[in-house]
Amino acid sequence: MLTAMVTPFTAAGEVDYGAVRRLATYLVDEQRNDGLIVNGTTGESPTTSDEEKERIVSAVLETVGDRATVVAGAGTNDTRHSVELAKRAARAGAHGLLVVTPYYNKPPQEGLYRHFTAVADATDLPVMLYDIPGRSGVPINTETLIRLAQHERIIAVKDAKGDLFAAGQVMSATDLVFYSGDDLLNLAWLSVGAAGFVSVVGHVVGAQLARMIELYRGGEVEEARAVHSQLAPVVDGIMLRAGGAIMAKAALSMVGLPVGPVRLPLVDATEKQIAELRACLVAGGVKLTDA
Repeated sequence: MLTAMVTPFTAAGEVDYGAVRRLATYLVDEQRNDGLIVNGTTGESPTTSDEEKERIVSAVLETVGDRATVVAGAGTNDTRHSVELAKRAARAGAHGLLVVTPYYNKPPQEGLYRHFTAVADATDLPVMLYDIPGRSGVPINTETLIRLAQHERIIAVKDAKGDLFAAGQVMSATDLVFYSGDDLLNLAWLSVGAAGFVSVVGHVVGAQLARMIELYRGGEVEEARAVHSQLAPVVDGIMLRAGGAIMAKAALSMVGLPVGPVRLPLVDATEKQIAELRACLVAGGVKLTDA
């Protein structure tokens, strides 16, 4: 169970490193996360500087690195920049790297292969690929994933592509470990062999998601399905309304852990969205402290 952690900001829009530490502690100690992804999309990585990213990694490691795996986002649409981010994360002590498919420039599959290989070659850290064509514009094809699996440090995939059959083909042909990167499909991913989740709703229901994994692995499939059904309103409220980072930050404020605003071009949730989110969280059994 891993959560893609938001990046707390002050009211003035600066990274709030004290809140970074508090949030990391909450996610590991209260929400039962085995690991945290920092500097990912939900962490607003497109709008944080390289220096901020490195300090965020260091702050999270200092706080929970002795009891949770800390994976640093290092993916951009510029291979040289991604390599530099990977090296910075390694210097900060990260336990692994999350590398997203290059976005906007829509490289061919050979370009993807060379990009991911270059980043994996840059450090000794294990690499989780992030396949999210809805944002990147390009999927990592099955054949490319099978080629990349031959690299000794490319060991996992965060999948937000949603092609469970294709993922099954990759799992059958390689040792790549798959994680659900789409909270809507968490239970479905377990059914085809995923190891766990890289979640956004895990900010407020991480403990329940961890329980779902335990139940499923223990053969208690109906009980796992019951948890999935219980959490459906939470997934709806956070993932289907205004985007993960915006609504995750709003949800954290409702459970008593305010993490500040988002940075432009994102904008904070509207009053209407907040009201809808509150209803969804209550329906999903989340205990709110701002009521």
